[in-house]
Amino acid sequence: MVDVSPRPAQPDIRRALIDAAATILAESGPDGLSTRQLAREVGVSTSAVYTYFGGMDDLVRAMAYEGFARLNSALTASAGSADPVADVVRLGRIYRENALRHRHLYAVMFGGSALAGFSLTDEDRAHGLYTLDLLVKAVERCVRAGRFRDGDATLVAHELWMSIHGIVTLEIGGYLFQPYDADTCFDAQVCTLLVGSGDDLDLARASIALAGAGPAAEEPAA
Repeated sequence: MVDVSPRPAQPDIRRALIDAAATILAESGPDGLSTRQLAREVGVSTSAVYTYFGGMDDLVRAMAYEGFARLNSALTASAGSADPVADVVRLGRIYRENALRHRHLYAVMFGGSALAGFSLTDEDRAHGLYTLDLLVKAVERCVRAGRFRDGDATLVAHELWMSIHGIVTLEIGGYLFQPYDADTCFDAQVCTLLVGSGDDLDLARASIALAGAGPAAEEPAA
């Protein structure tokens, strides 16, 4: 007797569909993303798209959620140190590295023209805020250590995030060149943000150096 029961979902196929869909969106725009094209790219039947996702809006939502999940995994893999300011800088570097490595998902995470014709709810857009938790805690440690002035740690974390997001967006778009390339702009902007939060300039520069260098100059993965 032939077994016609549904095949169980396979995480590797789901991940492949998400990555392929994000790549298609980035390279061909919303009009290029169809179940047929997506299935062809992954090497599965069109019904697989509906097996793993209820429809295209659900697929786009899954792309955004997956992007934030990968970001959170990268951030949580970073162990804290005795220098909370260096930890803040390190989290910023990880954010940048993750965006470059998963740049197609990064575009979906924050909506924009890449999602024209698809729908993300306000709840979907607020979903990724949980990835700021580690940064908020690092900022609180900076305050307790006397490096940052007392204030709203969540607001400071948002200010840091918005600034680094802007640099990363310009870098991915290819708008940062010598002599003010992405590494130079990143370190200069982070230093300004640290000092603006109350840190001493020399201590801020030392913490930036302690946090390590930026991402290696290599072709990032999709």
